[in-house]
Amino acid sequence: MKVKVQSLDAKAKGGDIELNDEIFAVEPRADILHRVVTWQLEKRRGTARAARERSEVARTGKKFGRQKGGGTARHGDRRAPIFVGGGKAHGPRVRDFNPSLNKKVRSLGLRMALSAKAQGGNLVVVDNLDLNEAKTAALKEHLGKLGLGKTALVIDGDAINVGFAHASANLREVNLLPAIGANVYDILNHETLVLTRAAVEKLEARFNG
Repeated sequence: MKVKVQSLDAKAKGGDIELNDEIFAVEPRADILHRVVTWQLEKRRGTARAARERSEVARTGKKFGRQKGGGTARHGDRRAPIFVGGGKAHGPRVRDFNPSLNKKVRSLGLRMALSAKAQGGNLVVVDNLDLNEAKTAALKEHLGKLGLGKTALVIDGDAINVGFAHASANLREVNLLPAIGANVYDILNHETLVLTRAAVEKLEARFNG
């Protein structure tokens, strides 16, 4: 698949780039993408902390008062939830969110997400993210010329471009990631995917390695 390489500098000529069909021309499947996105979101969830209930509190179980004649309610021990220091009634239990998903399925999901953007015409390849002036207003003007949608995910090479990161920090519709951080959820969650030449090389090396 041949794609035109654009540039943030209007004077520069980007040329063309050949994208690997095994990565950018895979037929997307909704069930695979759903499995990978669900796995990602579950992995983000932290483990819930448990509260000690009545049977787990370290207090004496001895009956502390008479059953009758005390003028108060009947109690068996101080571990009851109504007492300070007692157990929690119906407290939260430990829930460990640590799902597993085959690496081949994860890899296939990422290739399908990239292919979905390419097939939908929402993939933009730029030469690099170098800016003559690392200013938000100037960057917004450059991005407007690229014809991006409402939201855009920009993926760079090994490390993100510092100037671009500073200029895009105040643009809520633009998010920036290094190539190693490319994931299915973020790609599908943005209308347009922007890749640099370095990002394309790293992604292809990631699948071929």
